[in-house]
Amino acid sequence: MTKINCLNPIAKIGMNLLPNTFGTTDNFAEAEAVLVRSASMHELELPDSLLAVARAGAGVNNIPLDKCAQKGIVVFNTPGANANGVKELIVAGMLLASRDLKGGMQWVEENKDDDNICKTMEKAKSKFSGCEIQGKKLGVIGLGAIGVKVANAGIALGMEVMGCDPYLSVKNALNISSQVQIVKANADIYAECDFITVHVPLLDDTKGMFNKASFSMMKDGVVILNFSRDLLVNEDDMKEALESGKVKKYVTDFPSKKVANMENVIAFPHLGASTKESEDNCAVMAVKEIVDYIENGNITNSVNYPACDMGVCTKAGRMAICHKNVPNMLSQFTGVFAAEHVNISEMSSKSKGDYAYTMLDLDMSATTVSVEKISALEGVIKVRIIK
Repeated sequence: MTKINCLNPIAKIGMNLLPNTFGTTDNFAEAEAVLVRSASMHELELPDSLLAVARAGAGVNNIPLDKCAQKGIVVFNTPGANANGVKELIVAGMLLASRDLKGGMQWVEENKDDDNICKTMEKAKSKFSGCEIQGKKLGVIGLGAIGVKVANAGIALGMEVMGCDPYLSVKNALNISSQVQIVKANADIYAECDFITVHVPLLDDTKGMFNKASFSMMKDGVVILNFSRDLLVNEDDMKEALESGKVKKYVTDFPSKKVANMENVIAFPHLGASTKESEDNCAVMAVKEIVDYIENGNITNSVNYPACDMGVCTKAGRMAICHKNVPNMLSQFTGVFAAEHVNISEMSSKSKGDYAYTMLDLDMSATTVSVEKISALEGVIKVRIIK
């Protein structure tokens, strides 16, 4: 029985998908698979038994990816499972930035005991007037699962939408509205858009991408929405841009102490994926990824190993190998089976950065001798008999 440990509560709709060959354990040290949401794994000692970690969400900052890869632990996430929840909050953010709904609601709260509130509000409401988002230009930087939904929502709301993503996938390109104008550079979005929303990972070249230089290219009174990563924004430069009026509103799901105390900031306490539907979707996807990997060796949505899918094994045996992405590995694998007169009927080998993953379907079950021989090869990290 495969032992699975949950570092955070995982929605029952997902846990109920575990087959009877899986059992839960409260002991992380004996786990073969882990399900996690926000709990930090950086301080944990990773047991040799651990095969896979699935993050019920998109971000994986709480997981030591390199350390896991070095031990042959495949880390999964659930891209797109919470996309609709984040999209809806971004739409709410645009509306809150356009109309002073917060100010109006505060006025009502402060005047709720006024017997003449129906009359006094007619005089007061002019202070909270705003503008409509229909007809405004929305720029979407990063057209992944969330960015595509936001772009399409902007079109549905009557906005002009521009999108930029040098790594736009075929799948996302097919899902995005034909009315979205795709541009080659973020600078095109900076120059024209009234609202700019960002959906990119935190990398060396995206850290602090919203800064004094990028603000200088934007229209006066632009609204910035950041539901991706806090460090994409240089907070000191944002403060200056808000004070000068270059940025009208900064809407974010990541309120640091500095940001929370800035004027013209609309901040949420990381609510993007905090919906029942998102949590359910993430749990279902995470559990399915773990089960498919354990039972079939297939990798889908891994962040530290390549995607590799050979479906359900119909041959006598299947072996899965986590290894370094170096030359001559495949010839060594095939050599081991040739020496044992075992035929490889199908093979798939994929690489991602420094690491690679190979699956071999065999005409007979792999022996412990072949496992030992392959495990002994330089560059091999983990060998597993699937069948």
